[in-house]
Amino acid sequence: MSQPTSATPIANAARRHFAKSFGGDPSLVVSAAGRVNLIGEHVDYNGGEALPIAIQRRTAIAIRRKDGEKVTRINSGGTGGVLKIDHARLARRRKWTDYPAGVLDQLIGAGVDVPGLEVAVASDVPSGGGLSSSAALEVAFDFAVRSLLGLDTEPLALALECQRAERDFVGVPCGAMDQASAACGRAGHALHMAFSPLAVRAVPFAEPILVIDTAVPRSLRGSAYAVRVQECAVALDAIRRVASGVTALAAATLDQVEAAVMPDAPRRRARHVVSECARVRQAVAALELGQPFPGALALASHESLRADYECSSPALDWVVDFAMRQPGVNGARLTGAGWGGCAIAFGSREALLALEEALPASFQQAIGHAPRTWLVTADDGARVEG
Repeated sequence: MSQPTSATPIANAARRHFAKSFGGDPSLVVSAAGRVNLIGEHVDYNGGEALPIAIQRRTAIAIRRKDGEKVTRINSGGTGGVLKIDHARLARRRKWTDYPAGVLDQLIGAGVDVPGLEVAVASDVPSGGGLSSSAALEVAFDFAVRSLLGLDTEPLALALECQRAERDFVGVPCGAMDQASAACGRAGHALHMAFSPLAVRAVPFAEPILVIDTAVPRSLRGSAYAVRVQECAVALDAIRRVASGVTALAAATLDQVEAAVMPDAPRRRARHVVSECARVRQAVAALELGQPFPGALALASHESLRADYECSSPALDWVVDFAMRQPGVNGARLTGAGWGGCAIAFGSREALLALEEALPASFQQAIGHAPRTWLVTADDGARVEG
């Protein structure tokens, strides 16, 4: 967690929404970051390694205690009215409020006496874009409640609590990468994450990244994400029959993947996971030597996600191809779970700004609607806003 910072526009928006919804000032305003994963996709739930950054797209929470009825009254964006989450009747409703409700479920289940709360949310992390809007909301809300009540806010513990909220309450069988990015981000650094067990260390990374949102949304609860998780479990079970000491799919070798008897689809999922972790380690080694992010690794990652993991989309493939035909762009790939959402491009700031200018008209003609783009750098994770 960083020290309090001067209030960002999104934090000021949360404060305004709070005043409009509840009157007066909140006791506290905090925020947590969205994330871009530089490389290491679909490995977190397979015990592998990834290399995300927290970005300037953030979710802010303005919060105040309201003693009496143990209900969280919550408003998002100043629209849609104030919604109620009854602490005694927490239930999944398949709405965005499931994410804070899941956090409350974890806190109350751990014995925390959570009082009534008034909460306003503001966010500029695009929903369904692959930049982890759900984790930013979970972490910001958990950080806000814990900070308000004077509880521990150690970043890794916070991330794991929010992962449990999403897995156990919301029903998404996610790994911990998104929550750890939102909680642990560090400006000017990427986060080299290992997931078996969860460990995070900062690696210098000051390059700009162009994020291209294809505006093709997808919900992980309604996508093939859960199918991929199951296919990876099938692959691990098959590999253990020939190599009993393999504790996680990411710990297997490519030889073990090929030697195991399994259907084609699980084999290809496993091949992606094992090769992707090797690419993460190569990228980290380059950054630690002060070299730019290796664009060839980004391209190899995208091809593996497209062909072996089958989680790309026509729009994502088009963006990667278009980006690589622009001068000065040295790498591109999808980021996030895929099936829509965002791609990222690597290169000099000048090259990325030129790509940002050249992209919209061609994308509109090829795909049929406009993309959204942001030039971002690595930012801090969960923090108190001034």
